[in-house]
Amino acid sequence: MTLKTTGRLSRREMLRALSLCAAGTTLSPFLSGCRESLQTPESLEKLGRRRDALDGKPKFLIVIGAAGGASIVDSFLAVRQSESANAAGLNTFPDAQVQAVTGSPFRAVKYSNSRLGSINIPVDTDQLAFVKKHANQMLVATSVGTSVNHGIAQKRSLTGNGAWRGRTLQEAVALQWGSGMPLPNVNMGTGGYAERGTDDSLPLSCFGEAVVNPSLWPLGLDGSRGIAGAPSKDVMALARSTRDSLDQKSIFGRTFQDSAALKRWSEQRGVQQPKLEALDLITKLNILPDLPQIPLGKYGLESSPDGARLREVFPGFFTDPVQGQAALAFLLLKYRVSVSVTLGPDFNVAVGGPNGIANPPLAFDISHNDHRGGQAFMWARILNTVDSLITLLKAEPFDATSGESMWDRTLIYVATEFGRTRPRPSGATEFGSGHDLNNGFLLVSPMVKGNTVLGGVDPNTTLTYGFDARTGAPQPGKLTSNEPDIYAGVLTAMGADLGGSGLPDASAFKRA
Repeated sequence: MTLKTTGRLSRREMLRALSLCAAGTTLSPFLSGCRESLQTPESLEKLGRRRDALDGKPKFLIVIGAAGGASIVDSFLAVRQSESANAAGLNTFPDAQVQAVTGSPFRAVKYSNSRLGSINIPVDTDQLAFVKKHANQMLVATSVGTSVNHGIAQKRSLTGNGAWRGRTLQEAVALQWGSGMPLPNVNMGTGGYAERGTDDSLPLSCFGEAVVNPSLWPLGLDGSRGIAGAPSKDVMALARSTRDSLDQKSIFGRTFQDSAALKRWSEQRGVQQPKLEALDLITKLNILPDLPQIPLGKYGLESSPDGARLREVFPGFFTDPVQGQAALAFLLLKYRVSVSVTLGPDFNVAVGGPNGIANPPLAFDISHNDHRGGQAFMWARILNTVDSLITLLKAEPFDATSGESMWDRTLIYVATEFGRTRPRPSGATEFGSGHDLNNGFLLVSPMVKGNTVLGGVDPNTTLTYGFDARTGAPQPGKLTSNEPDIYAGVLTAMGADLGGSGLPDASAFKRA
């Protein structure tokens, strides 16, 4: 193919491409896909794009959906009042509240108030400890989205606005590294974060397994255990075999024997369910303790070997959905059940925490009522969860021979949904904000180019500007959408094989 060697299309290849275009196929992914499908690792290096050799070992993606719009200029890209010519009318902070981190481009906001909007609880947060601890494995990429509708923006933060045939990041990771995993993609998210992609060519196993209650869900992973007086396993196996035989011979079974839906159901019930039971996931993933109120032993059940440790790290696991999700996420990765897990706050109030409220109404979207307090409270909630997961994963061996930890092969992607509007009443310290396309995303991993900001912030508008996804060069004034760059950046950092995807070269995200 001449495209491989010269970078140009032959007449025959051009005619083929134009015919596909006329038929409704997007041309640019086809052209780049032609080139990428024929690239060798050596030629990729010459172009500047890097990808890892596929060693057969899984890598892991944790997506944290920051529902409601987590503002990047209320965290790592905050602007001091002294830096802006329009400070009084924009979301800039008193200089003392924006702390620098030595040797790092990141900033850390310190915020304190006696109440959160109309909720009478104090907000006292400081991002400095997190940034100091994790700066060398943090990457912030500025962004401009294409929707300020919650559900649409959430989904586009996972698909790059349909960048790769509509598949989500979680589905792409499940396809790449999830082969042989019982449930490659488990999704505990909300709204658009919980939606599947639109690439129907993917294996069914790549689509997310929805989990609503992380503390109780593991108890449903066995068909008979936990039921008082349940028949023995041998009797259950005989009953299932008889059931399957009768189903096949029934009028319904014969009529719809070629139905894809029925075949899928039969495969899940007859093949996948016994596999889950054989792995004893009802025990390994069970965070609940054996207490008089929860008499696991009475029903032949046990708490996970990791249960006590996780209950210490996430003491609110049963009442705070995010803590419960984080605990289950760790277990799903540790026991190689999944390669992708999704979690994050929803818009409901959750009680708990030191002041009685673990999650305020609308999560980050409480910024409509109290922007500064809402952002500070919710960023602290997200960063505490990230820090706890990193600590657990660092302590968990992945491969005894290589000395790798689970964290060495994991990437955490904080999908911030969209940004918040920048104007405020002149000099106001308490104000509300709306939705804005302009923002940024946070990636934390040993695999990303750490201590890096891709793009930047104009202090006179507090709007973020773009960057070259291949070189990382900032592009002041660039305010156009870059959703595919973010999507490609996550997968590039993880070392995924993107051949034929048509995705942009996002080498700037990957650690050298």
